[in-house]
Amino acid sequence: MHDIRAVRNDPAGFDAAMARRGLAPVAERLIALDSARRAAIAAGESAQAERKAKSREVGQLKKEGRHAEAEALIAALNAGEAKGLADAGAAEAALTAALEVLPNILDADVPDGPDETANVVLHQHGAPPNFAFAPKQHFELGEALGLMDFAAAAKLAGARFTVLRGALARLERALGQWMIALHADEHGYAETSVPLLVNDATMYGTGQLPKFSEDLFRTTDGRWLIPTAEVPLTNLARDEILAEATLPVRMTALTPSFRSEAGSAGRDTRGMLRQHQFWKAELVSITRPEDSAEEHERMTRCAERVLTELGLVWRRVLLCSGDTGFASTKTYDLEVWLPGQGAWREISSCSNCHDFQARRMAARYRPREGKGTGFVHTLNGSGVAVGRALIAVLETHQQEDGSIRIPEALRPWMGGMEAIVAPG
Repeated sequence: MHDIRAVRNDPAGFDAAMARRGLAPVAERLIALDSARRAAIAAGESAQAERKAKSREVGQLKKEGRHAEAEALIAALNAGEAKGLADAGAAEAALTAALEVLPNILDADVPDGPDETANVVLHQHGAPPNFAFAPKQHFELGEALGLMDFAAAAKLAGARFTVLRGALARLERALGQWMIALHADEHGYAETSVPLLVNDATMYGTGQLPKFSEDLFRTTDGRWLIPTAEVPLTNLARDEILAEATLPVRMTALTPSFRSEAGSAGRDTRGMLRQHQFWKAELVSITRPEDSAEEHERMTRCAERVLTELGLVWRRVLLCSGDTGFASTKTYDLEVWLPGQGAWREISSCSNCHDFQARRMAARYRPREGKGTGFVHTLNGSGVAVGRALIAVLETHQQEDGSIRIPEALRPWMGGMEAIVAPG
């Protein structure tokens, strides 16, 4: 959410910031809505003041026995005050509705561009391997092992679900457990267990509502299945005033995530790349404003370590203006090389949201010195998506006979297993 005072102070600058997002000028309309809001508030306050000022007149009418006139005056004053409050509320709601659908302002170093073709590769770890055989895609490997079953999943739930069995089910569990332990024990994130169902206010706080409701699953009682643990983790700071000494707050959670994949018909229909349900280790940080840029770098390094420890080839990509998410001011994507596909695919996004989410959530902190409070900065990142990590491990560590070598980091979580061996 944007501060309307900043829009008033620099309307041209705000329009320029929104233009980087591909939006038409909007500052003039916002300022007009804000002027109407302030006028409505002033009228409401004037009506309240008039009611108080005329309380003596009402009392005098009653004292003189002119009760009908007194009641008429009370009714008129109450109606005026009620109208003032209603008009102020409607004007406030109109301004909020206009502001809440506008994306965050991008950092100055975010490159301009219409889509992912303008993203900038900042660093690459490793080189795509050369196989002595034609590498297979993950679903070919999983089905040949008899441990990845898309037909059974379709019978149970429809498209974009997967049933994993045996060693692959254990590998999925091992990946998640290893990641959460790494982030909690070595990276200093507090392991947190959160609800998978949340209310409207929680989805609103991180920016999923109202703009992205079609991307979510909603239950019949009005709750929402979380698309990522970012949503409940970040909202733990909602309506709170944190002491500066407690910052940064770092949290991690391993949860299922649920996404409707609206608008992705026909994309990645084979395999596990784009699922309605998947596990993810999430990282969330809540910081002072002056610390968020460095925290963003730190968080991204934590996610990168996961990929390095798994023996994967990966690269860090700075997203351009046309590819940066709604709530983010700057995002790094981590992409992993999938030999079976012969392509780079996103496996983690780490974003700095500055105070954009904090304003929606009223999440503040109290400085050690000085008066008042300020908005915190919030950050989130995948540390990483378990399903995509599973895909990358299968394709990167596949052997010519169809077996899968287990990365050393995962072997303690796999009961010492060194490879998933093909049947027969």
